[in-house]
Amino acid sequence: MIIKAIKFREHGFYTQPFAFGGEEGPEKYDKNIRYRGSLQNYLIDTGDDVILVDTGLPAGTPEENPDENSIAYTGKDICSYMEALAALGYKTEQVTKILLTHKHADHSGELKSFPNAKIYANADELSAAELQGINNITPVTFTDGAYYNFPDSQKIVDGVYLIKAKGHTNGNSLVVAEKDGLFYMFQGDITYVDEALYENKLSVVFDDLPAARETMDRVRDFVRNHPTVYMGTHTPQGYENLEANRVIDLDNPVETIFEEFDFEKKEATGKYICSICGYVYDPEEHDGVAFEDLPDDWRCPRCKQPKEKFNPA
Repeated sequence: MIIKAIKFREHGFYTQPFAFGGEEGPEKYDKNIRYRGSLQNYLIDTGDDVILVDTGLPAGTPEENPDENSIAYTGKDICSYMEALAALGYKTEQVTKILLTHKHADHSGELKSFPNAKIYANADELSAAELQGINNITPVTFTDGAYYNFPDSQKIVDGVYLIKAKGHTNGNSLVVAEKDGLFYMFQGDITYVDEALYENKLSVVFDDLPAARETMDRVRDFVRNHPTVYMGTHTPQGYENLEANRVIDLDNPVETIFEEFDFEKKEATGKYICSICGYVYDPEEHDGVAFEDLPDDWRCPRCKQPKEKFNPA
């Protein structure tokens, strides 16, 4: 089994209030602390199957232009997701299976580029706007029982499991691959940065807070009792853990490297991008109404996050 990271954005950040403030409130934390951010998904090559865990942002998604008040920023483009996959030496037609952790576009953005792959998605996600018009989705109802301390799982192939992990979204899942005595955990935004796992903090992005807490507790219990390489989507710690085969030790956190971000002033396009799900607000598609003129209680049409989660494009 070969596991690789598909890297397509770098030099982003997630502020401490964003990454830690889900339960106690973001005001309890320091907005000037910025943890390193990135965007990557993953590939599992079993020899018989090439399995993708999520499929990046849609091609053409514009970069964000954050300022000092931005609470999250997905980073600068390295290349598109499909270009990153090709750079690893894989072609679209080689992909046999895709495991979707959840609906948001930074995880589901290129699903339509793999019409011949079998896409496994939690059945609770199927009504999501991001998944409409995709005919090769197999709804997963988690019929294989418990996987260690997780009550609901689906075996995909030998050594690879899709596991129900509700909270971040109502259909959120995680993936575990077993290799050489280690458990490789691919998690879709249960945490945005590893510091949140070590500190036992939830982010401010969730559909169901009690379920998110239950999932976090199960993840922490699992990594305490099984040698686990923990791989997230939004932090370079994800691929750093993979490349080092680093087993998570909750009692001995890896030293934090903070993001020292240089805020550049760029020409405004008038568009705004949701840093959570990648939705692009274009005034031309909304009767010319500028983002700034939207009411304060306006929320993202897709992930229902407030205006503060958007950055200018």
